[in-house]
Amino acid sequence: MKTWHYACIVFLGGCCYGLLSTFVKLAYSAGFSVSAVSGGQYLFGALLSWILVMFTKKQKLPFKRICQLLLSGIPFGLTGVFYYQSLQTLNASLAIIFLFQFVWIGTLLEWVVYKKKPTAGKMVSIAVLLIGSVLAANVVSAGGIVLSWAGMAWALLSALTFTTFIFLSGSVGKDTPPVQKSALLSTGGLIVVFVLLPPAFLLDMSVLMGVAPYGLLLGFFGVVLPPLLFSIGMPRIGPGLGTILTASELPVAVSMSSFILAEHVSLLQWIGVVLILGGIAAGNVSLAPKASIRKSSAP
Repeated sequence: MKTWHYACIVFLGGCCYGLLSTFVKLAYSAGFSVSAVSGGQYLFGALLSWILVMFTKKQKLPFKRICQLLLSGIPFGLTGVFYYQSLQTLNASLAIIFLFQFVWIGTLLEWVVYKKKPTAGKMVSIAVLLIGSVLAANVVSAGGIVLSWAGMAWALLSALTFTTFIFLSGSVGKDTPPVQKSALLSTGGLIVVFVLLPPAFLLDMSVLMGVAPYGLLLGFFGVVLPPLLFSIGMPRIGPGLGTILTASELPVAVSMSSFILAEHVSLLQWIGVVLILGGIAAGNVSLAPKASIRKSSAP
């Protein structure tokens, strides 16, 4: 598989996250709490992951490796908890801007850990992505934005934990079968979510059955697929480029809100979407020379 194939896989993982906000809004409008929605997402996601493990290739993993993967799932669960907490005091448009800081945090982390200095092209790509995110999130035209130090801190923590999860998904358990690795990561996320948000909804059968359809959708697109796709693609492309590719979540979120929820999306927001896609494309330009070099060196 070529490098750009792995880039496409990570891109799709980011797109999966973009679907979640629409499903979450539908669940909230149906009257379900943050605890029920978050808990249902990780519960059904972990169950689906382990069902997939039953039908795929598995390895007998040492206890140490199992613990490493479970611990690597902690930032996965914390991201959702922190982001939902930030939404208690921040407007959604502002909260997602703070979450979007994972774009440059990932590149910084790659520089610090792997000593891989970002290229000028990657820096330009990040700048375009951040400008596009401000426009796509409708911060420019949104009125009455509420600033909260606590909300901003929670949102920035979600950006940091999301970056950590992306980094760990590409560096821990590289030789573990992706489906098995995804199941362990999602289980780690489930444990931390249940610890921080006690699953009282499990004791009410009517609430459990009601939230189940939303939990299945959120679990599949938010818990099963992203860790699986990141486990396949991240080790091949690195966390720097990986965080740029996962920026695909915001264009998908804006498009879903327009087409599914029938929310008004302004021209500036669509311009922001185009800028984000352009920034992602610019960040992947470096893959083209690698592909051409391999092609020219082939016998």
